[in-house]
Amino acid sequence: MPHQIIEYSANLEDRIDITRLVDVLHAAAVGLEVLPKAGVRTRAVRRNLYRIADGHVENTFIHVTLRLASGRSGEAKAAVGEQLFAVLREHIDPSDDSFPAALSLEIQEIDPGTRWKDGNIRAHLKRRTADTRGEA
Repeated sequence: MPHQIIEYSANLEDRIDITRLVDVLHAAAVGLEVLPKAGVRTRAVRRNLYRIADGHVENTFIHVTLRLASGRSGEAKAAVGEQLFAVLREHIDPSDDSFPAALSLEIQEIDPGTRWKDGNIRAHLKRRTADTRGEA
């Protein structure tokens, strides 16, 4: 159940393509072997009210929270975080001096005792995969 929640300051919408950011981070997560494709969810949340550092109106931020089911090693989580953060940094180059940006990514492990889930995504993925192979 890897969920990526991308929070971003509203003033970024004039500077970057948020849909593209969602697309590249989602593709990166789906491409990681340690994350189950059927469980990956990526969404972006625009933050209209925020203050960053000195409060200057040009300051921007992107914070990605990756929520994972428990059970992965610390090394696996660190590798996932490094890979996703590299993708974020490729999309928003912090050395680009055209606007001030703060980037961050955090992994949160979900306690299995306080999580409930249900759905049929896996069945649809399996069916679509069979359809592309010409299976009935």
